[in-house]
Amino acid sequence: MRSRLWRTSWSIYGGAEYVDAGGLLAYGPSYPELFRRAAIYVDKILKGANPADLPIEQPNTFELVINANTARALGLVIPPSILARANRVIQ
Repeated sequence: MRSRLWRTSWSIYGGAEYVDAGGLLAYGPSYPELFRRAAIYVDKILKGANPADLPIEQPNTFELVINANTARALGLVIPPSILARANRVIQ
């Protein structure tokens, strides 16, 4: 079991769904926030704004998700300072 975990889970992902499935850590943009911003863009376009005139935006909200179960299975100790910064810790 440990060797399978070591080969498959020792990675940092860009989406929290991988951590929910057993991955170790995810750091990436907040997808709900991206979808909310996309809805604002669609609203502006439907109200008559020219899409070429709208500014390009980049994500400004990021999430850190840690799977403590996977870390424990791998024999890793996540420092408390990192756990405190996480948006979500899966126990």
